[in-house]
Amino acid sequence: MKIQLSEHFTYKKLIQFTIPTIIMMIFTSIYGVVDGIFVSNCVGAEAFAGVNLIMPAIMILGSIGFMFGTGGSALVSKTIGEGDNKKAKEYFSMIIYVIIIIGLILSIIGFIIMDKIAILLGATGDLVNVCVTYGRALIIFIVPFSLQNCFQSFLVVAEKPKMGLVISIIVGITNMILDFLFIYVLKMGVFGAAIATGISQVVGSIVPIIFFINKNNTNLRLVKTKFKLKPILNTCLNRFI
Repeated sequence: MKIQLSEHFTYKKLIQFTIPTIIMMIFTSIYGVVDGIFVSNCVGAEAFAGVNLIMPAIMILGSIGFMFGTGGSALVSKTIGEGDNKKAKEYFSMIIYVIIIIGLILSIIGFIIMDKIAILLGATGDLVNVCVTYGRALIIFIVPFSLQNCFQSFLVVAEKPKMGLVISIIVGITNMILDFLFIYVLKMGVFGAAIATGISQVVGSIVPIIFFINKNNTNLRLVKTKFKLKPILNTCLNRFI
């Protein structure tokens, strides 16, 4: 039975509604561990160290997806609750388009200064090359990575948490299969690990985009919209009073 956000939530309904999201986060963490297993066992300890060293920088640059997803889903939910579905669609679309623009800018900047970031984080000698190789290969996927994280929040707003779980599982399986292919079979090292992760993130962003571009049975859809500074600032600050 479908649970709607407009319903009165009992503890049972709350658990039923949030369980898919909880499982999704657990599964995401598990396939992240699988990445490390492949790199450490098939490439080596230095490669594993390089991946772990540069990964925080990639996560920070990609955190815009979490920020806009958390704040944006609250803004859009509030707007839907006020009965203005047209404005909710416009806000939702604007947030997605802003993520794409900011993600592209961060990808370019991050790619250019990746060697400096690696050194700043403490990489020396050959470890710098490992960090730069992995970081630059992964940084070009910042847009799909950010969108994937953002859509996870908006699928809950669209009352499709189970779809978010299914997408997460598909992304995880894709990542694991490509890790095996690129690292174990093709011996592509940390570059292969980054490309495997990046391709899986593309899958995780493309599926929701296709869903929200087409007509669907939710309150959310990607539409033409105008850029408005105040809703963007409120989204970033998570402030809607």
